[in-house]
Amino acid sequence: MKITRIETFTVPPRWLFVRVETDDGAVGWGEASLEGHAEAVDGAFASLRDRFIGHDPARIEDVWQIAYRLGFYRGGPVLMSALSGLDQALWDLKGKALGVPVWQLLGGQVRDRVPVYAWIGGDRPHEVADAAAARREQGFTAVKMNATADLGWLDRPKALDETVARVEAVQAQGLDVGLDFHGRVHRPMAKQLARAVEGLRPMFIEEPLLSEHVEGLVDFAQHTSTPIALGERLYSRWDFKRMFEANCVDIIQPDLSHAGGISECRRIASMAEAYDVAVAPHCPLGPLALGACFQIAAATPNHVIQEMSLGIHYNTGGHDLLTYMQDPSVFDVKDGMVEVLTGPGLGVAVDEEKIRTMAAEPTAGWRNPVWRGPDGAAREW
Repeated sequence: MKITRIETFTVPPRWLFVRVETDDGAVGWGEASLEGHAEAVDGAFASLRDRFIGHDPARIEDVWQIAYRLGFYRGGPVLMSALSGLDQALWDLKGKALGVPVWQLLGGQVRDRVPVYAWIGGDRPHEVADAAAARREQGFTAVKMNATADLGWLDRPKALDETVARVEAVQAQGLDVGLDFHGRVHRPMAKQLARAVEGLRPMFIEEPLLSEHVEGLVDFAQHTSTPIALGERLYSRWDFKRMFEANCVDIIQPDLSHAGGISECRRIASMAEAYDVAVAPHCPLGPLALGACFQIAAATPNHVIQEMSLGIHYNTGGHDLLTYMQDPSVFDVKDGMVEVLTGPGLGVAVDEEKIRTMAAEPTAGWRNPVWRGPDGAAREW
């Protein structure tokens, strides 16, 4: 069996799907979505096609090592997202060829159901009580929201009071809540904000500081008992290694479409287990990325909860998590959990005709907004 075609499809709302075909007609799908940078990732597939057309698709680790190491320049969001999509597609191919879900190839399942959470509140969170109630009706028992709107390096104390009120409103609906600081909170405000919400016992604080500030995260960890989560902007086990060694994270959030796919995220999860750190993969993306996450979840003992993009504020124009799926029921949520996927490969069957149709229509690339404070200076999104 040889790889004969590697295709990419940019589809709304902001996803990049990957299709790998072999000489016997077998097909595997993956997702290389990198929010706001689809064009760059698509371009990175030129070198992957040069290297792997004609390659044996069953040699997944060989493909991974060549793609990562032998281009000389390695790592980073663009190259690793491209590799991630290809890796997912190869695992999908292998699972389908053997007639088993990928988790069977990772050692078998360790759980029957996967706890999940959904987003509420948008980029600048508001009206969260009604949104939380709606999520509860959908079967969720946990949600995540941005802790704040954009903040200055040193901002008004009232912004912290508003965060506390929102958390209380969500918890009043009977839901657990994770708070995403989104890397938009700088050191002068981060410790204050963590202290303000600590008594409310959120599930976790996500990206309290940007991941490049390891020394700041170490200091931050000494000032809160709330679990610290991060990792969506880390792209390999070598990036996560410094976090584990610094002892500044409790829950890692590798993105299976950014951090080397199933192969690398499985290794990252195993590293985390050795440091007694939990895994909750980042995934505000499409169905193929989520299918890959569920494969890891099924076979990973320290996996604790999975992000889902169902109804997330980024999914606009009638395009949502279930839009391109043949059988959306595999992602049904009941009592805050999704049953382990049992279909072959990633366990997600996509509508290829719809994907090709949508990819052929010209659409503007997704971009995150540019925010400025009252003084006109740019702020973290």
